[in-house]
Amino acid sequence: MKIWMAPVGLHIEPAQIGDEKDLAKLHAEGFFRGWTVADFQSYLRNAETPIYVACDAKHKIAGFSMLRISGDECELMTIVVSKKFKGKRLSTALMQAMFEDLMMSPVTKMFLEVDEDNQPARKLYQRFGFSQIGERRGYYPRPDGKTATALVMKAELG
Repeated sequence: MKIWMAPVGLHIEPAQIGDEKDLAKLHAEGFFRGWTVADFQSYLRNAETPIYVACDAKHKIAGFSMLRISGDECELMTIVVSKKFKGKRLSTALMQAMFEDLMMSPVTKMFLEVDEDNQPARKLYQRFGFSQIGERRGYYPRPDGKTATALVMKAELG
């Protein structure tokens, strides 16, 4: 099994069948419309949607990221960190693990969407070489019924 080091005594490893409840719970904490346990069951069974979990030695998940891979491209589907671990550079460690893992694949570019108001995420992505290539107005629903614009970003790998 692949393992990457992470801050605050955690490590990063591939998610396992059985993690779906923890993943769904953490995703719902981080996003207005979280994905369901059934969604994560499907993702965990699909080799094209690898999920990387930041966890402790007892496999308590503190954050995760997920890709969708198609040929030489991939999309960062989501990245989320527990509120307890915000500001501890866990998102950076998850990004590094994904990029290192992708170096052993045919993937040459990564895409993502990010809420234009999410400055910490935008800064993280820019540090990893992402630049804006477009936008999607009204993409993200908000609890107040309004919507937010998603910035579409791309990074070349390798």
